[in-house]
Amino acid sequence: MTNRLARLLNLVPYLVARPEGVPIAEIASDFDVSAAQIQADLTMLWMCGLPGYGPGDLIDIAFDADAVRVLFAAGMDRPVRLAAHEALALSVALRVLDDTPGVGDRAAIASALDKLAAAAGEAPADVTVRDTVADPGAERYAALVASGHAARITYYSASRDTTSERVVDPIEIVASDGHAYLRAWCRTAGEIRQFRIDRIDGCAELDEPSEPLRLTNQPAPTAFLESELPRIELLLGPGAKGVTDTYPCEAVTGEPDGRRRVTMRVRDLDWARRFVLGLGGEAEVVAPAELRDSVRQTARAALARYAAAA
Repeated sequence: MTNRLARLLNLVPYLVARPEGVPIAEIASDFDVSAAQIQADLTMLWMCGLPGYGPGDLIDIAFDADAVRVLFAAGMDRPVRLAAHEALALSVALRVLDDTPGVGDRAAIASALDKLAAAAGEAPADVTVRDTVADPGAERYAALVASGHAARITYYSASRDTTSERVVDPIEIVASDGHAYLRAWCRTAGEIRQFRIDRIDGCAELDEPSEPLRLTNQPAPTAFLESELPRIELLLGPGAKGVTDTYPCEAVTGEPDGRRRVTMRVRDLDWARRFVLGLGGEAEVVAPAELRDSVRQTARAALARYAAAA
């Protein structure tokens, strides 16, 4: 997603600098992606532009035979200087990351804040962020992850109302809803688990190394675990235009019937079911089949209740 955003931001000035037009194959070669990916990127750029998002506000791209030209760049053909409120919003977001254990490189965040001040033309307002994560032990477990050692923990499970002792191989610290969690390979369960830090009653670092990647045969995890979230694919009608403006989407393409095909990541399929039902007849589930069946069953049950009430 990050690579695509960088490519989208560079595509418009790249095309503006070549007013005679550039073949799609040449663009794909210059950006080191497939022609199909460039076509998807250009389709997304058609939906981007200035506030108002009406005719004359959106980026306008022309296709002449196999060549691509930009007719209206919506200001993306020149360097953009951040406004004071934009610099403040980014500064707050970075400081939240800095205050959240295990989700960011402190040195990289400090460097980004310095670059943000330079880009804004002045230092953004100093904002202090407190209590992003309520667990005071989060820093201790972040240090445990950095140590590369396994640990023996005593953990209270609220769902089972039991306390157990287990050996874990720490992977990372993740934060959610004001709590910090130790994500680790649990040797007792034989799988990756997340342990809420304020429910760890005891922890002893072991001399043996932590080897969760060798044990699970998995690639190195990312801080936000986006690749582990369920992916859904929807067909959206005109009444659901706001979805792509509000939620991060991996891909958005136009359909011949005027609808848009959207691919996005969701927290879980139960949330996705409620989300789709909330869109009414403006959303059709393409994939996965499990979500499609769940939406259909819930809708039928609701109609049955309405019929019984009538």
